[in-house]
Amino acid sequence: MPEYAIGVDLGGTNLKAAAIASSGEMLDRTNATTDLTEGPERVVDDIVACIESLRDRFAGSRLAGAGIGVPGFIRMAEGFIVGSHNLPPLNNYPIRDAIEKRLGTQVFLENDANAAALGEKWMGAGRDVEDLVLLTLGTGIGGGVISRGRVMHGFVGMAAELGHITVVPNGNPCGCGNRGCVEKHASATAIESMANLLALGQNLSAKDVYDLAVAGEERARAIFKTMGQCLGIAIASLINIFNYPLYLMSGGVLAAWDYFYPALLDEVRWRSFTFRNTNTRIEKALLGSEAGLYGAAYLPVQAQLTTRH
Repeated sequence: MPEYAIGVDLGGTNLKAAAIASSGEMLDRTNATTDLTEGPERVVDDIVACIESLRDRFAGSRLAGAGIGVPGFIRMAEGFIVGSHNLPPLNNYPIRDAIEKRLGTQVFLENDANAAALGEKWMGAGRDVEDLVLLTLGTGIGGGVISRGRVMHGFVGMAAELGHITVVPNGNPCGCGNRGCVEKHASATAIESMANLLALGQNLSAKDVYDLAVAGEERARAIFKTMGQCLGIAIASLINIFNYPLYLMSGGVLAAWDYFYPALLDEVRWRSFTFRNTNTRIEKALLGSEAGLYGAAYLPVQAQLTTRH
């Protein structure tokens, strides 16, 4: 059996883990629920149990380490999560060191959107480039930046909070303390809020709004046009800043691509001289919900490759 690593995707309700060969082949996977009611030790127990179950299945192979993708800010040096709304019991808890101690193997902690971006770089839509930006479009909007094949972290680990780029001055208030963040104007939650303001129906989900757009409801289509305009402003800014070859989007909202992408592209063409004069690509990500597992597993693989070279 080849050398492998284990990637973990830790969410507020679900826990996924996968054994992935250093070649990128997914060997096996497991799922569990996240129990936050009994404190951080219980979460560590659940993560360790998932990793050990996979490690036991490949006892004859060398484990390079484990990577764990989590929502929230991470202080990389200390291995702490800070400011996670989805995992409040883990805030300021030394989760990386606690898991390392239990497993006796190297553990890497990473923001979940960063892990997804790295997964797309390794085995997804970004395999042909060394530099890319990923936006994850879901309940909120996350982001990851890959520079020279590696996650861009900033000086403590909080870089690439792309959902909090301002796209509407004095726009909708955001939980981060800002107003007009792109995630307050272009996420699934924003779609639902706009549908409510337009009285399209009672408690409509983003999927419901999409279905209305498909059926020809002009107000629903206008919502996705607004979403596309706001995303386009953000992506044009990112293109102007980074001049990278590839900008990816992932998440459930991609189903509405045909309804928001034309407005997005119009904004980018208007606002970015760089885009108009290069072959910069704006594309859908390929790995879907598995991107974070691939990226988390690649962290120890990448660390070993770096050490060997």
